[in-house]
Amino acid sequence: MSEAAPGLLREWLQRQLPGPARDWLAERLQMQATQPSERALHIPLGMIPRRLGKADLELSPSDLAAADAARAGWDPAAWSVDVAARVLVLLLDGGANRGFAARFEDLCRTADLGESIALYSGLPLYPEPRALAFQVGEGLRTNVRAAFEAIAHRNPYPCEQFDEHRWNHMVLKALFIGSALAPIQGLDRRANPELARILCDYAHERWAASRPVSAELWRCVGPFAGAEALADLERVLASEDPRERRAAILALAAAPGSDARALLDRADADSRAALASGRLSWATLTPHQPADGNPS
Repeated sequence: MSEAAPGLLREWLQRQLPGPARDWLAERLQMQATQPSERALHIPLGMIPRRLGKADLELSPSDLAAADAARAGWDPAAWSVDVAARVLVLLLDGGANRGFAARFEDLCRTADLGESIALYSGLPLYPEPRALAFQVGEGLRTNVRAAFEAIAHRNPYPCEQFDEHRWNHMVLKALFIGSALAPIQGLDRRANPELARILCDYAHERWAASRPVSAELWRCVGPFAGAEALADLERVLASEDPRERRAAILALAAAPGSDARALLDRADADSRAALASGRLSWATLTPHQPADGNPS
């Protein structure tokens, strides 16, 4: 667990909250510190949205840099006030270090949507990260994008803790529910041949049903594109959608072998020039998108 994270969360909340809300939070944190109990934990977790609101957490570039310095990969750019306060309360819980995983599992089991988003958003900061894996896996089962993205987006936990099977499942699930891949940390680093195969199969199913295929899918296919995947990329390269064509170009640029280079040479000259100059990249094609909403 990052020792600096609670201090940063306190600082950010104190800076942004109006006086009455700031005083209420300070009182609850003091009670939690001096009289730790289930009540001292659960009451603020439930009341925070009503007492503090759900405004976006106002963070500067230096705040985000401080977050990453405190815990590599911690990215609270899309957090709200209630998420930050709930995570702070949980981090300061008196019994956290003696049985955090069990407490986390209990809280997730009874959480409403807003609480789930906060609980999963805080994953980079908690103790016992490996012991949380089962409950996080259960959280991935949701079809509610905001809850799923609290785990999958801007969060180093999946990249660090998921085995290949669970990682591949998360990426496929993101596409299945219409969630972006770009905000997944470690997306390129954790790409693997089995994921590429799974995603090509998924693309075939979508095409057979006359349904669109996300251009982002090919990002995880390109580095492992064999003959069958290259045939798929050839099809995408001929798409009438310019975004799909650019995705095929990016995937082919990462693909091994002379056959991939031959296909890339068939792309239009402007796109190839943009690729060579760096104007065409996955970052420009699929910029990070914030997770949807923040219900209480």
